[in-house]
Amino acid sequence: MSVPASPKLRWITAGLLLLAAALAIALPFVSSTLLTIALGGMAIAAGSSQLLRLTAVEGRRGKLFRGLSALLYLLGGISLLAFPIQSTLSLTLFLGFLLAIEGLMELAAAAANGGPARWTVLLDGIVTAVLGGLLIAEWPLSGTWAIGTMVGIGLGFSALNLLTAPVGGAEV
Repeated sequence: MSVPASPKLRWITAGLLLLAAALAIALPFVSSTLLTIALGGMAIAAGSSQLLRLTAVEGRRGKLFRGLSALLYLLGGISLLAFPIQSTLSLTLFLGFLLAIEGLMELAAAAANGGPARWTVLLDGIVTAVLGGLLIAEWPLSGTWAIGTMVGIGLGFSALNLLTAPVGGAEV
């Protein structure tokens, strides 16, 4: 994230991020559903873009694959928009499996590699695998709060990062 050079703008931006974080955490079901709807809109935009670029592709195979890609994006986006609550539940389960697998991979990396940062990789793997396992174990109940809460926590850390970053437009 680019840090605003102006202290006033920095505080305003951090304040808005903290407000968004508080709302996402206080209303996790609403924020999860809104994020799912936004993802559906982005998928539809990506599918439309694929269709618009279809004429630029040479060859029958290229057109076929670009068309199939567009169709998948469009169907996925329409599905997310048509069934946002069910889609949020599905995305939460997917996120749980993704985190669990990522955690296991981190544990394998810690076991395979030595070095000074091995304990941080090990800790990262344990925490990530446990978070993924908790999402899976608590699913479908976790689907009503998990994505919104995680995004809220991420926004909060972004606000803290913004306030503690070096001044002068440095990249964070």
